[in-house]
Amino acid sequence: MELSEKVKIAINLWLDKFPTDQRRSSVMPALMIVQKENNGSLTEELMDAIANYLELPKIIIYEVATFYSMYELKPVGKHKICVCTNITCMLCGSDEIMNYLQEKLGIKCGEITDDGNFSIKEVECLGACGGAPVLHIGDNYYENLTPDKIDTILQELEQ
Repeated sequence: MELSEKVKIAINLWLDKFPTDQRRSSVMPALMIVQKENNGSLTEELMDAIANYLELPKIIIYEVATFYSMYELKPVGKHKICVCTNITCMLCGSDEIMNYLQEKLGIKCGEITDDGNFSIKEVECLGACGGAPVLHIGDNYYENLTPDKIDTILQELEQ
């Protein structure tokens, strides 16, 4: 599999930021670029293509992609809802938020709605403890969550 020219150009912008002997520094942004291009998930073929393009052993790409929760190795919904369940969010009600989302969307954590619009993922920490409970969708953080706030967020995303 070959990466698209658009993806190569985007990866090259990152490669240009580092010395030529430090290509590993571009692995994380390369994975994000390719994942975004592939509707939010990575495949083994795509990770192999990244390794080939960066001229790095495949294992380096796999190690990063499997370690960090921001990378998806299976398809996700158009709107991936990442719910923080770390200690502060848990103490402030993230369990209730997770249960409400699952009930509202009719899916469990790790599943995708039938229309493909939503998936739910449990994440360890979103680094926004002051606004707990918190969730992340796309480029946006949503804090101090309640069922009413979740209803509003979902309605906005469905439009």
